[in-house]
Amino acid sequence: MKFSIGEFSKITSLSIKSLRLYHEKEILVPAEIDEFTGYRYYNEADFDKARSIKILKDYEFTLAEIKEILDQCDEESEILEQLHTKLGEIQNKIERYKDISHSIESLINYEKENKMKTDREFDIEEKELKTLLIAGYRMKGKYGDVGEGFKIISKELGRHINGKAMNLYYDGEFKENDADFEPCLPVRKGSSTDKISVRELPGGKCVSLIHKGSFETINESYKKIFAYINEKGYKTGLPSREVYLKGPGMIFKGNPTNYLTEIQLMLDD
Repeated sequence: MKFSIGEFSKITSLSIKSLRLYHEKEILVPAEIDEFTGYRYYNEADFDKARSIKILKDYEFTLAEIKEILDQCDEESEILEQLHTKLGEIQNKIERYKDISHSIESLINYEKENKMKTDREFDIEEKELKTLLIAGYRMKGKYGDVGEGFKIISKELGRHINGKAMNLYYDGEFKENDADFEPCLPVRKGSSTDKISVRELPGGKCVSLIHKGSFETINESYKKIFAYINEKGYKTGLPSREVYLKGPGMIFKGNPTNYLTEIQLMLDD
């Protein structure tokens, strides 16, 4: 029994345009082609193949994949194996899209939180700092290398640490690769080594501002504190300080949107 292309289109729910494309791509070649009229005719075996094509197309196999599967698979069980492989790929994509979705959601929430922050979260304070005994490791390089300094201090004097990590900045400007800074940790006691300086960090009056958020956005808080200092006509000295009230740990990085960094700019007498 043979069917014209119109009849076969209705039987298989495949458009004539699609059937012609499948013929062109040699995915579904008609059982017979009239040499005089060029009319295409299909048989019962073509129906089974068309059914497989439709199923695979509905499951988002590409035409190239469909052709490869049909060329290699003679039995329905073999096609089922291909479907099982496709299922695994789809499940992996779903998990990947979930990760992307969560990342985008976190980014959107972070931006919303930044816009919703009120001035009270960034209240500027003038306060007196006490003299601290610190262990410092002076460095020159990139600001992102500060963690290495903290590791060196912690390795030598970890049992004597008794306060929040801080960083002293000796430059009055931003430097990309040769910044002069000193990671410091308050300690109860300790002695200097060839790498680490244990000394008293003098106290004094400072202008302070707590920055909430990642280190990448701390420039917003610096802009605010410098505007305040200029408005007041104050003069500041070096080194400036950052105290890491809440930030990444040695193992767990935490949520950067919840980091708390106190900027302390020391006032000259």
